[in-house]
Amino acid sequence: MIRVQTDIFDPGEEIAHLAHAAGVGAVATFVGLVRDEGGTLSALTLEHYPGMTERALGALEDEARGRWSVGDIRIVHRVGRMLPGEVIVFVGVAARHRAEAFAACEFLIDRLKTDAPFWKFEEGSEGGRWVYAHQTDDVRAERWR
Repeated sequence: MIRVQTDIFDPGEEIAHLAHAAGVGAVATFVGLVRDEGGTLSALTLEHYPGMTERALGALEDEARGRWSVGDIRIVHRVGRMLPGEVIVFVGVAARHRAEAFAACEFLIDRLKTDAPFWKFEEGSEGGRWVYAHQTDDVRAERWR
């Protein structure tokens, strides 16, 4: 299940859905928050191309399912203007065993950071700026290729 939305969501509700999938013995999750870079960030705006972004996330989900034996996958990503401390992304994987759940979850967030078409604009005390992928994100994603 993939959702790209402007609305705030509750990661606990997403976990509850995953925990009720058939044959689940493990649920691994990642929750990303809007970071306040040293107290200078006032807001983050995330833009995307509707349809294209969901297709890219769907391709990552399909790849995860092809690599690991998983039951359910949930990816929820917010777009629009967000404030420091707000939830921006949730990735959760339910599987029979923890190794598959952990690996698939880590794969999904690593590849999402580099392969999903999102664009970040930060507003802060020094004005606004577009944020680009970090080299560390590329390195983490590359190990899954």
